[in-house]
Amino acid sequence: MTRTEEKRLFRRKSMLIGGCYFLLFSGLFFSFVYVIALKGSGEFGWQPREKVALIRVEGVIVDSREVIKALRRYQKDSDIKAILLRVDSPGGAVAPSQEIYDTLKEIQSEGKKKIVTSMGTVAASGGYYIASATDMIVANPGTLTGSIGVIMELTNLEGLMQKIGIEGVTIKSGKNKDVGSPFRKMKSEERAILQNVLDDVHSQFIEAVAEGRSLEIDAVRKLADGRIFSGRQAKKLGLVDELGSLEAAIQLAAELGGIAGKPEVVETENKTPFLQLLQGRFIGGWNTPRLPALSIGMHYLFSF
Repeated sequence: MTRTEEKRLFRRKSMLIGGCYFLLFSGLFFSFVYVIALKGSGEFGWQPREKVALIRVEGVIVDSREVIKALRRYQKDSDIKAILLRVDSPGGAVAPSQEIYDTLKEIQSEGKKKIVTSMGTVAASGGYYIASATDMIVANPGTLTGSIGVIMELTNLEGLMQKIGIEGVTIKSGKNKDVGSPFRKMKSEERAILQNVLDDVHSQFIEAVAEGRSLEIDAVRKLADGRIFSGRQAKKLGLVDELGSLEAAIQLAAELGGIAGKPEVVETENKTPFLQLLQGRFIGGWNTPRLPALSIGMHYLFSF
């Protein structure tokens, strides 16, 4: 056998041995994955890991996508036996709050997972709106909550513009297209239009709280004048179920989900750092909108 033939034979043996090792390790790898999958499903007498999912809703509610995304993910996860919302929000826009509320009610209606709300420093207005869709609400005694109302704030700059010699020009195709314009005083009929819209959204808020909390609409309406309550006051009024910390709420969620002992917690955060800073500086209310802005209950420094 020549040297060249020996090299070829050596390469073939090396490739054969390498292929055998590849098949061996591939088989071991896929066997490992398969066993892990069986473990997660409860085969071989192993129990799946039962967890509580913690979703933080912090800052002004201006977008529902991240919260709903997290809710949908945990809705499908068989390891998650209960979902805990940690709400630390003064409220926000109407539509995102309603979208989160509807998603929570859908998950709740399935009956597969319990949902609990833990209230932080403030869980008012839109923050309370979404909390009312959960099975249980736990607040700290000093939590600020409630604020069941709707607000729209506009600015009239007509007098200032006249003083500095600026004239606002509006071209429109419908007589009410510029309702809320900052360039002129609002007419009485325009105010009536906006008031009618706010009254309708306010009614939606009241109906949602009454449904979520299993309360009479008239009972909620008496509390729905925009006032805030402490956590202790809210419990006496039936707006909150229990008083306690985040840890207490986690344990309650675990018990409702059928988890024995201290649960494993999987956490998802949803917060905007800048708005978090503002929220830490102010308890509740501001709004100077550039355009007519509708928010549930409390108002803020910026419009979105």
